[in-house]
Amino acid sequence: MAAMSKKASVMADVGKEGPGEIAAAAPVAEAEQGGGINKRALVAVSCGLMLAMFVSSLDQTIVSTALPTIVGDLGGVDHMLWVTTAYVLASTCMMPVYGKVGDLVGRKPLFIAALALFTLGSLVCAVGGSMAALIAGRAVQGLGGGGLMILSQAIIADVVPARQRGMYMGVMGSVFAVSMIVGPLLGGWFTEVVGWRYIFWLNVPITLAAIVLAAVFLPKAKRNVAAFKFDTLGTALLMGGTVCLVLFTTVGGGSAGWASPEALALAAACVVCFVLFVLVERRAEEPIMPPTLFKNKNFLVASAAGLLIMVAMMGTISYLPTYLQIVNGASATESGYSMLPTMIGMMVMSTVAGALASKTGRYKWMPIASCFVAAVALVLMSTVAVDTSSIILYVYLFILGFGMGLGQQILVLVVQNEFPHAMVGTATSANNYVREVGATLGASVIGALFASRLAEQLAGAGEALTSGGLDVNAITPAIVAQLPADIQLLVQNAYHDALVPIFLYLAPFLLAGAVLLLFLKENPLKESVEDPADETIAGVAASGDALKPEQPHVGRTAPVGARE
Repeated sequence: MAAMSKKASVMADVGKEGPGEIAAAAPVAEAEQGGGINKRALVAVSCGLMLAMFVSSLDQTIVSTALPTIVGDLGGVDHMLWVTTAYVLASTCMMPVYGKVGDLVGRKPLFIAALALFTLGSLVCAVGGSMAALIAGRAVQGLGGGGLMILSQAIIADVVPARQRGMYMGVMGSVFAVSMIVGPLLGGWFTEVVGWRYIFWLNVPITLAAIVLAAVFLPKAKRNVAAFKFDTLGTALLMGGTVCLVLFTTVGGGSAGWASPEALALAAACVVCFVLFVLVERRAEEPIMPPTLFKNKNFLVASAAGLLIMVAMMGTISYLPTYLQIVNGASATESGYSMLPTMIGMMVMSTVAGALASKTGRYKWMPIASCFVAAVALVLMSTVAVDTSSIILYVYLFILGFGMGLGQQILVLVVQNEFPHAMVGTATSANNYVREVGATLGASVIGALFASRLAEQLAGAGEALTSGGLDVNAITPAIVAQLPADIQLLVQNAYHDALVPIFLYLAPFLLAGAVLLLFLKENPLKESVEDPADETIAGVAASGDALKPEQPHVGRTAPVGARE
């Protein structure tokens, strides 16, 4: 009765009435965790979350390593970009859905559903016999994969206060790095020994095991609201705008050109979708991405910086294995080993950064330093030549991983710390959505630029390859190794000249991110998972209704979700 009275009084202060608003603001932690979780259960939950993150990131790194062979066997080198883009695009579109619905109805069933979708997508990729089937399977994987990262980050926020959460998120980040180490190695081994299709078959038993662990160890989910009206129109507009944006970068960066009718039409459709999305969200009963989020300075800074960082990171990492296999003559397995320095640097610094944030409560300097260190790494990588020593390249890659690990998880922690617990899933997903837009742009724009530059560079070799009965679009590392020495050198130089200069173009994105992060305000990390007053107000904020100036803020000096 005391709890009900407290919520009722807070709602009266805010100027809202009725049980619907109170129910909408019920704490997620109380609904899902029963108000707390013991250490043994926390360990079990953490293991389940880390396994899901491992599965999702493992698949991406395995495919990246084997990609030259896969697209060569399926005769689709000219469609190689879509194998990556399909996953990232589907994953990005689904992130806000998982975050918002998880806040409202609980995260456990969504988490299991995401794992099931990922499993289905893996099966489609494993049995498909064409590029169309492969790309479709990757899209289905993305529909599930978009929830694994978001829900993992939100579930850990359900049970661990922000002040201690940095340590757990650092460990989760290190698991991501471990999967990125194991992935290329397994991808190379499968490609060379048993065939690339087993890359996708491998996902099936792992995801099934993750489903079992989630069903057993995750706390039972309870609905946070009795009923709600899903923001169907807002979600459709958000997805439509995202798809148009990616297609615009793909078409514009390809042979059609940025001024082509197709590219301009897609750009116009993108603008229309996002403008309508903003208008719809302001009136939606349960907006998929509440306008309140964007009134928060730290959310804006962290999200914008995250977008710039992901453009640079995805543009760099996506095509390094292909470069190493074609230019350096490395096998798929060897190209996997070559990525070890990046992942080791990332794994070490992710853990250290998380522990430091939890111990000291200071975190602003980490993402700023992360941007500067990674920018230095990209500048160094732009100086690599065809005959550069492998040791030197490994040092540059370690510096890149060191920079990535220093700040990536901290930005998520910053965003979660800004909002009441009832909005943690929505805030986390919105931040990750913006960052994944950056990843999509990085993969699409850099991929299109790389493909365009490669086509120009291969123009001379294309005639020789065609006269020998070979298709430029079916080039694989194995085929390159069998070419005559003069043509082989021409192909290697073409791949080198097409990709390496792009690293220098990406460094300014990181520097711009560092400048943005200087405006981040280092608010104290919360010592508890939830604040009942904040939770009740969050029900109003999530509906998109801003507090009027004359209304009290219940102990706050700024509008809900807008800590300054």
